[in-house]
Amino acid sequence: MLRVGLTGGIAAGKSLASRRLTELGAIVVDADRIAREVVLPGTPGLEQVVERFGPEILTDAGHLNRDRLGQLVFTDPDARADLERITHPLIRTRTEAMVDAAPDDAIIIHDVPLLVEKNLGPDHHLTIVVHASAEERLARMVRDRGMTEKAARQRINAQATDKQRRASADVWLENNAAPAQLRREIDKLWNDRLVPFEHNVRTGERVRRPELLTVVPPNPDWPAQGARLTARLRRIFGPEALAVEHIGSTAVPGMPAKDVIDVQVGVRDLSVLDQPEWRERISDGGFPRAEGEWWDLVRGDGGTVRARKHFHGSADPGRIVHMHVREIDSPAWRLALLFRAWFTTDAEAHLEYRALKRQLVGRGLTATEYAKEKEPYFERAAERAEAWAKRTEWRMPTPR
Repeated sequence: MLRVGLTGGIAAGKSLASRRLTELGAIVVDADRIAREVVLPGTPGLEQVVERFGPEILTDAGHLNRDRLGQLVFTDPDARADLERITHPLIRTRTEAMVDAAPDDAIIIHDVPLLVEKNLGPDHHLTIVVHASAEERLARMVRDRGMTEKAARQRINAQATDKQRRASADVWLENNAAPAQLRREIDKLWNDRLVPFEHNVRTGERVRRPELLTVVPPNPDWPAQGARLTARLRRIFGPEALAVEHIGSTAVPGMPAKDVIDVQVGVRDLSVLDQPEWRERISDGGFPRAEGEWWDLVRGDGGTVRARKHFHGSADPGRIVHMHVREIDSPAWRLALLFRAWFTTDAEAHLEYRALKRQLVGRGLTATEYAKEKEPYFERAAERAEAWAKRTEWRMPTPR
C-alpha cells in the first residue's frame, strides 16, 4: 500500500488532480468530505459543535451552516482551535477506517487542503502539491465561486505560502494551463512513479543506484529533499531514532555529487531493529533493508574499528536514497558528521574533494569503482579532519 498526500492552495486545481487519480485507480480519502460527514445531523460531532458555538450555527433544517461557522472561526484562533479539537479526532478515526479497509495493493491519495499547515507530509510516502499562480487562483475564485476579490485574497493569504508548499512537495504540479496538461502530468506520475512505488513498498524492493556513474552539479533542492526524508524517518522510527541527519555530498552546499541522498539514523542499540516487526515497519515506510551483513571500517591511531550497521534503500523510483543506520556516537556515526562539517566549512578541503571527484569521473569508472577509489582518500583525510575539528573546537550537532 502506498500513502500519498495531495494538497494545494485554494483554487489551484487539487480537485481536478484528485478526480484524475480516482479515474486511474487510486482510492481518494477526501479530508474535506470527511470533515462534512462527521458533522452531519444526528452525529456526535454536530452535537459537540452546537454545544460549543450555539444553535445559531445551524440552518433551519438542522444542518451545519458552514459559512456562518466559518465567519466565527476564520479570524478567531481560539475558536478555530476549539473546532479542531472537536472535529480532528473524528476525522482521524474515519480516515484510519477507510485506509484499513483498502486492499493491500491500494494507492491511497489523502486529499488534505491544510496538509502543509498541519505538517502531515511526513505521514505519507510522498507529497504532491498542485500549484497555480496567485493571480490565476484569484481569477478562478472570483469567476467560478462568486467571491469578491477582497474575500478571495483573504483566503489565499490565510493559507501556506508558495515557499512553504515547495519545501513540502516531493512532486510539484503546475496548473496554470489547460486542464488537459495537468491530466497528462498526472498520468505520467501515476505510471512512472506511483504504481512502481506501491509495488516496491508491497514487495520490499529497493531502488538501486545505477552503475553508470553520473556526478551532477549541486542541486539547490537537495537540502529540502534531505529535510523531507529525515522528517519521514523520524516518524517511522519514533523515539528509537536518537538522531536523523542528512549526510554525504548532497548535504554539503556547492558540492557536485551523484544524485543520491544519504541519510544517517542513530540508534542506541542496533540489535533492536533486527526484530521482524521493526524490519517490516521500516520497509512499509518505504525504506527496504538490504540483505546481508553491512560493516563500517574506521581506521585510527588505535587500529581499525569494525562496527555493524544496517543499510536501507528507498522504494521510490523517483528518489534514490542510501540510509545508514548506526549506533549513535560510534566512530562511523561521528566521522560522517565530521566530514560534512569539514567539507562545508574548510574551503581547501572542499576544493580538494571536488578535484578528486572530477579526476575520478574522468577515468570512466563505474559507480562502485568510484566509491572504492575514494576510500584511500578518506582514510588519509580523516586525520586532517580531526585536526580541523580540534583547531576549530567543532562539536557534534545536537541530535534531532
